[in-house]
Amino acid sequence: MKVLETNLPGVKLLEPKVFGDQRGFFLENYNMSVFHEHGIEDAFLQDNHSLSKEAGVLRGLHYQLNPKAQSKLVRVITGAVYDVVVDIREGSPTYKEWQGFILSKHNQRMLYVPEGFAHGFCTLTENTNVCYKVNAYYSPEHDRGIRWDDPELLIDWPVSEPILSEKDRQQPLLREADYHFSYDVEGGVIR
Repeated sequence: MKVLETNLPGVKLLEPKVFGDQRGFFLENYNMSVFHEHGIEDAFLQDNHSLSKEAGVLRGLHYQLNPKAQSKLVRVITGAVYDVVVDIREGSPTYKEWQGFILSKHNQRMLYVPEGFAHGFCTLTENTNVCYKVNAYYSPEHDRGIRWDDPELLIDWPVSEPILSEKDRQQPLLREADYHFSYDVEGGVIR
């Protein structure tokens, strides 16, 4: 597996080895020992799967508060997304910065999003299936978000009028959002 560091400390883009022939392909989605070799030591507890029927569906920006904060391992099974991660760790050298990635069934890339980051994606194709592992169970009372079009963040989404859930339509701006992640000198999240 090839692991690419990103502009946001802790966020990693993963390229698994894909073995293909006339029948199709095989790859390892997850191998604990390989992930540990690359510094991803999360114990993933839950797998999630979303289907977006149309291009232009935007889900996010989401995160969970401590003590139920989540790291995520995101992969697209069918279709393609523009996946965005925002650093919301106060004191981080990249605080309030974002980075976008194309994840698709063609490039087979996975994105590791550690705790302390808001995450969202916009579908680029119809019938996009996204699967992701998380290291903490979903907790409605800790579930939070930030508006996709926050003018302070200036995220360059591939759509100007996305298809949103009612929940995502009503998310607060970052300056009004409830979050309390801090960055320590080792690059981790202080709880």
